[in-house]
Amino acid sequence: MKKVCIITGGSSGIGLSIVKLFLKHDYLVFNLDLTPSTLGEFCLCDVTNIDQVTGIINRISQLHTIDVLVSNAGIHFSANIEETSEADFDKVLGINVKGAFAAIKAVLPNMKSNNSGAIILMSSDQALIAKHNSFAYNLSKSALASMAKTTALDYAQFNIRANAVCPGTIETPLYHQAIDNYCQKSGADKTEVHREEESLQPLNRLGQPEEVAELVLFLASDKAKFITGSLQVIDGGYTAQ
Repeated sequence: MKKVCIITGGSSGIGLSIVKLFLKHDYLVFNLDLTPSTLGEFCLCDVTNIDQVTGIINRISQLHTIDVLVSNAGIHFSANIEETSEADFDKVLGINVKGAFAAIKAVLPNMKSNNSGAIILMSSDQALIAKHNSFAYNLSKSALASMAKTTALDYAQFNIRANAVCPGTIETPLYHQAIDNYCQKSGADKTEVHREEESLQPLNRLGQPEEVAELVLFLASDKAKFITGSLQVIDGGYTAQ
């Protein structure tokens, strides 16, 4: 019988790479996203709608043992606190944090009944450090790191592990969108900005989504069965500086 992985935001970027890798390793993958995808079992879902998330996961739970949850859905937003409107704040926290809250809460009854489960939250290097013009995004990613730790402690008794993956600068559509927005506002040249971003990394390059997916797969596996409550940094050495 195939193992089951539920992922939020699995239609693009890091999420898509995770879906592809888990399918390659013979998982049955359910992708909860607003953007349709032909890979895995696609479930149209707005992660800010708790009832919608709960309903979909409950239906999956009735038919399957849920082995893995990857809470990956998220958006980037660049602004300091003064430039962040209430609507901006609610949107970032709604997708990045509320979505994770809804998914974790929904999978726990199934995992508890099976006395097993791996929960992986997609946090960021910004759970460890601050970056300029990143008030709401940084806050949301720090919250996910906290959720991984508290969930790990509360559910260790049920053999459920929870960890956060903390990527640095990864070359995804989200990255390119953020660079495009910056260049549009500042008039900077995208090629130069991209080179500058690469030079900021000790390994002198950006990370790739496939590399993050490999870390997620490891954390979901029995090879990581003594790892819980951890923040797993994958940032090319950026936060070590």
